[in-house]
Amino acid sequence: MQAQDYRLSLMHHRLEKEIGREQARTAPDRWRLIRLKKLKLAIKDRLHRLTQHSGGAPA
Repeated sequence: MQAQDYRLSLMHHRLEKEIGREQARTAPDRWRLIRLKKLKLAIKDRLHRLTQHSGGAPA
């Protein structure tokens, strides 16, 4: 796995955890959740493009 792939995967995992923490709050911040989810999706899309471009299958 390339360094960029690793960093993006790490960021994706951290965002997943942060989204879970926000959703578990008594009164989750809707707008924060939207921003976190959009960022997570953008990272996922970037990872997908990188794996397609390099010809490798996701690990």
